[in-house]
Amino acid sequence: MGLLTVGSVAFDDIQTPLGHAEKIVGGAATYISLAASYFTNDLKLVSVIGGDFPQEELDHLKSVGVDLEGLQIKKDEKSFFWAGRYHDNMNARDTLDTQLNVLADFDPILPDGYKNEDFVMLGNLTPAVQMKVIDQMEHRPKLIALDTMNFWMDIAWDELMAVIAKIDVLMINDEEARQMSKEYSLVKAAKKIMDLGPKFLVIKKGEHGALLFHKDEIFFAPALPLAEVFDPTGAGDTFAGGFMGYVAQTGDVSFENMKRGVIFGSALASFCVEKFGIERLKGLSNMDIIDRVEQFVKLVSFDAKLEL
Repeated sequence: MGLLTVGSVAFDDIQTPLGHAEKIVGGAATYISLAASYFTNDLKLVSVIGGDFPQEELDHLKSVGVDLEGLQIKKDEKSFFWAGRYHDNMNARDTLDTQLNVLADFDPILPDGYKNEDFVMLGNLTPAVQMKVIDQMEHRPKLIALDTMNFWMDIAWDELMAVIAKIDVLMINDEEARQMSKEYSLVKAAKKIMDLGPKFLVIKKGEHGALLFHKDEIFFAPALPLAEVFDPTGAGDTFAGGFMGYVAQTGDVSFENMKRGVIFGSALASFCVEKFGIERLKGLSNMDIIDRVEQFVKLVSFDAKLEL
């Protein structure tokens, strides 16, 4: 089955302790689509770019199965741009520059061929834009996932709550989960957040892995220990793309299958951080991904005698 992704296609300028990458391709929808392409070649993308976006990057997206009919190109304007600097621990960063450019007045318009997708991933955009996408769907998708951030909690709480009530999977980090729920315990936070509408909740904990919640069930996936992390910028979006790509490929929205999706998403994210931008997400083989997933399995597999 296919996946519809709505989010930014952009430029980033990234500084980390290991280097500086100037004006490289980024954006949530870019990372999500590239990660998902390893599971399905039926991908549809809705976003907006300026005339400055390189054609070769669009050609690469097409080559891995991404349909760009929903990508608006404003030739006389500039693409969204973000610049940031990461601290030594890679867990904190400072935003140095944000230029919304074409994203400032982005109106997501779904082509007719996009309106019946069963799997939808709403990247981190304004809740109003996310709601516009849902409103254009001609039938209720089998699974709608949404990413958001504390900024929208601060300035658009009511709109965010309205869209969260219509989705199936919410993906946020631990800090955002605590802010949304006003609970420090992530278990208590998850219960409150799922009461708002989502059937599933993914709480991302960066280098400490990810938690998946559904009703009273909890699954934890560790992050793969890596010798070096070059750039964590797109890790969360890559995780989302791997997760949704796997679930869309299987068509199975059970909790057990979502657990597998979390592992595949984590595996793709572990590749992403090994180089700047989207570079590491290009040209992976199926065996690369299988080997990486097996490393995750070994991290948590053990034999235990239950007799005391």
